[in-house]
Amino acid sequence: MAHSGATSIPILRRFLRRFSCFLIATGLYATAQRPSMPPTPHIHADRQVTFYFFDPGATHVLLGLEGTAHPLPMMKDSQGLWSLTVGPLQPEIYSYHFIADGVPLLDPANSHINPNLRGPSNAFEVPGSAPQLWDVQDVPHGIVHHHFYKSAIVGDQRDFFVYTPPGYDPHAHAKYPVLYLLHGYSDDARGWTALGRANVILDNLIAQGKAKPMIVVMTLGYGAPEIVLGPHPGLDDATLRKKNYDRFTQALLTEVLPQVQSAYRVSTKRGDRAIAGLSMGGAESLLTGLNHIDMFAWIGSFSAGGLDPDFAQDFPNLNAKDAAKLRLLWIACGTNDRYVGKTPLITLNRDLVAWLRARNIPVTAIETPGMHEWPVWRDNLSHFAPLLFQAK
Repeated sequence: MAHSGATSIPILRRFLRRFSCFLIATGLYATAQRPSMPPTPHIHADRQVTFYFFDPGATHVLLGLEGTAHPLPMMKDSQGLWSLTVGPLQPEIYSYHFIADGVPLLDPANSHINPNLRGPSNAFEVPGSAPQLWDVQDVPHGIVHHHFYKSAIVGDQRDFFVYTPPGYDPHAHAKYPVLYLLHGYSDDARGWTALGRANVILDNLIAQGKAKPMIVVMTLGYGAPEIVLGPHPGLDDATLRKKNYDRFTQALLTEVLPQVQSAYRVSTKRGDRAIAGLSMGGAESLLTGLNHIDMFAWIGSFSAGGLDPDFAQDFPNLNAKDAAKLRLLWIACGTNDRYVGKTPLITLNRDLVAWLRARNIPVTAIETPGMHEWPVWRDNLSHFAPLLFQAK
């Protein structure tokens, strides 16, 4: 098949741009061509942060920084070193990447990379005056176990992670409550440990006596992997979206859940089972939990995205009598969340809360400052987990 020059030349330029950045990062260019660079990102004592990016051939470089609505322009010096100082920033873990002449690039000087199926990024942490809940502290630590299995429903090899709390004894008679914790669109099963630090948050909450010791299961959230890996990925295709959600629920309930109950000391009581997730995982938590109230007593949704605005389509049998059996229905969203689709997610989530309340279904609605980002979701988990499995 022939390719037009108008298509191939921009692709070639993008490849050369990426390859030249690789050569620069690995030192294959003569050191005389590269200025001396401080560590990047450089975190100052006052919590301002300076980013550096060496690309003398670029004409326009932007910084994509978590927590900012739009990429920020960087400035170039005479040696081709781009820089930008932001802040001061609140103590948090932040993601970022560079955009050089329209091409998204990782920071070649930062080895901390966030895994993502469509847009990996770099990470850095701004420390606080005291340890944050997501910081590893001198407390007993749980263990994260990695499992693989062949899904007969989806038809692929997939994985899930299981967090067991400190002191967990597989041979003891005591059984633990379980939280099924779901990642968002474009993440994979590592999302809640690699980016959310869910295991660290649970370690610290349990050590402080604020959360019940629990088992946490983090499984791959795609019932139709083509929704994230195909040529036209995304949640906008209603047919593909429904296939993704329906087969995910089947895989979770008939494949993952039985494996967990067979391999771990988990309670099979409905009152000891919770489900929660972020973004796409928030929608999956609502769809799975509210359509299977006989299996889940605790449901949490963080910035749910990908729901049908006609909520009756997603929850056709939901009624106040069945919903009264829920111990907690917790729906949270950042007030500046406008990430997915034409309708801002904060609006979609507010509409969902109003729809539920109009049907006399009790719901705890939480709004926090922030956008569609991990600082919001780590905060959500930090406040949601202590509510679980508590006596009324």
